[in-house]
Amino acid sequence: MPRTKKIHALKRPKLRQSWSKFNLYNLSRVTTPPAANKTFFQQKWLAKSMLRSYHNPDVREGTWTRMFDRRLPAVVPMDHRYLAKYDGSEMASGRGMGVDKRPQKDARGNEVRGPEKTPYMHMTFHPLERRLDTAIFRALFASSTREARQFVVHGWVKVNGKKMIYPGYQLNPGDMFQVDPERVLYATGARKIKKDRAESSQELRRKAEEKAAKKEKAEEDRAVGAAVEEEADDGKVEITAEEEDSATDSGKAYSKELKALLKRATNILDDSKRDLSGKRQQELRNFRKDVKSTFSKLRGMEESDLQETTETFETALAEILTKVPTDVDLPKNEQRAAAESPSTEPLPSNPQLQNKPTLDIHRARKDAELLQAALERARANPVDTSKPYATPWTPRDYMSAFAFIPRYLEVNQNICSAVYLRHPVARPGLAEVPTPFHAETMALGFNWYLRRR
Repeated sequence: MPRTKKIHALKRPKLRQSWSKFNLYNLSRVTTPPAANKTFFQQKWLAKSMLRSYHNPDVREGTWTRMFDRRLPAVVPMDHRYLAKYDGSEMASGRGMGVDKRPQKDARGNEVRGPEKTPYMHMTFHPLERRLDTAIFRALFASSTREARQFVVHGWVKVNGKKMIYPGYQLNPGDMFQVDPERVLYATGARKIKKDRAESSQELRRKAEEKAAKKEKAEEDRAVGAAVEEEADDGKVEITAEEEDSATDSGKAYSKELKALLKRATNILDDSKRDLSGKRQQELRNFRKDVKSTFSKLRGMEESDLQETTETFETALAEILTKVPTDVDLPKNEQRAAAESPSTEPLPSNPQLQNKPTLDIHRARKDAELLQAALERARANPVDTSKPYATPWTPRDYMSAFAFIPRYLEVNQNICSAVYLRHPVARPGLAEVPTPFHAETMALGFNWYLRRR
């Protein structure tokens, strides 16, 4: 869609089944259209236009008209004790139909006066929820119905184990559909800014905002220093080296990470020297030497190289510490004390406490466990420039506002598959067809398709 169309589309809010930021803005300002100066025909036509712009506009109007059903599915809560007592013959004697008449309760647990109304009109477009492309969008496997339609046409979707290339396929209760996981990661993940780089546009935007904030803070510090310089007797206040680095050095964040790694390796080497083998000690010393030699090259390195270097050092330290033994020959009471000790703070400078092997082993084991978990996360979500989406994978912007799954779908995000359990229905206080429009707008649209004009 051209940029100009997006801008002009904001003048009149038209909602789409999409995770776009423009769609989210339109969603925040959609209202019930005024009906004071319009005829009933005009009200129905305007409501129909608004509803069809959201509920899968890729389906032709003639196709949808043939799919339209004036019978709106709904369910009534029934009392199981009543159903067990009677067999249905009592309906002729006027005893009712087994409707559950227990008092309703709201979200806070307070009783609500009278039974909740069933939003029948929200079920107007329930036949469209059976379509395969709509079900893929509802299951959060695509960022829009058009993208879901593209996945189906290109052969990335299977229904009951067989490839399905028809987006209008009508799902039946019990059907299982599956989308290729790589397509799902691409559809729901952050976009890459360049083909040969792993960063996303939102990551670069976040870094630019942080850099601008640091620059603004440095300018404020300079202004404060100038004011102090004018007021002080000696007239000189120098900017510290740390403030100067924050304003000039773009790799300060990565420098902090490298310093933290160096400090961690030094602490482990000093505190657990007696429990580490000579080979492990040599590996830790070489690791410290490599990190120290990297500090002199930070200013001349690009940001992508800095990130890759930091991740390489993190992985190297994690692999070294995974080889640290977790069990040693200690008395049982000392092992129990080490396991129950909640403290992970640095040891004090008292040499008598530093000589205790129990605390040293506990600290080394905790560091090894934390870095092992970090290594597992890095392996599960690695940096890969060959992927069409940004890595490590992060959800795209504005996804959380649309992240909900209807009740009639059972979704497994691990294998990107879902089961269409049943057809959507309406029940007291709830309609299972998601829609952002008011019940009045839905009723007008339903009356339009009844063809009673």
